[in-house]
Amino acid sequence: MDVRIDPSWHTALADEWNKPYFADLANFVREQYRTTTVYPAAGNIFAAFDACPFDKVKVVIVGQDPYHEPGQAMGLSFAVPQGVRMPPSLVNIFKEIRSDTGVEPLPDGDLRRWASQGVLLLNATLTVEAHRAASHQGRGWENLTDAAIRALSEGRQGLVFMLWGSSAMRKGASIDRMHHLVLTSPHPSPLSAHRGFFGNHHFSRANDYLKARGLSPIDWR
Repeated sequence: MDVRIDPSWHTALADEWNKPYFADLANFVREQYRTTTVYPAAGNIFAAFDACPFDKVKVVIVGQDPYHEPGQAMGLSFAVPQGVRMPPSLVNIFKEIRSDTGVEPLPDGDLRRWASQGVLLLNATLTVEAHRAASHQGRGWENLTDAAIRALSEGRQGLVFMLWGSSAMRKGASIDRMHHLVLTSPHPSPLSAHRGFFGNHHFSRANDYLKARGLSPIDWR
């Protein structure tokens, strides 16, 4: 499979590639792509890492697994390609951006514009079988993405981690709170957004933190 990953992440995760779990995971994923429909396209499995190099990360937004319906998944958490109807969670994210910052997000869900500014849009699981949510959980992806979060926590300073929902909060357990800003709230899903995602002010708080450290803020449009 023709997968792309920025060289900085290939180095940051170097210890993982030769571990037994990753060999098992790679074999499983190859067989899944060979025998069934899997999202995202194979070339976009590591799109989050390819779009946002390790040393350029400013903000990390943690999702769960890729969208499992046709045309949606693009390898970035919560994002969908231009022209694809935005899923409810992303609609709610944009609502909070409007309320929190006063800016009007662009009318599409292609969040590569965030990634290019240093927002790592990281799903816990990087592949999924079509129409079967969470179908590739527990196969090894979580080990790799845990290692990515650990590498950022230990190898960088002054990052913002946005952890929405209990799954993301558990995934962020290893983050060094002394050296990074960790923001938590309920998930933006319609089932939970009204229980504290709306009004969490994560987008303005992230930018305030970055500016206080002399870094350029994220344009959340």
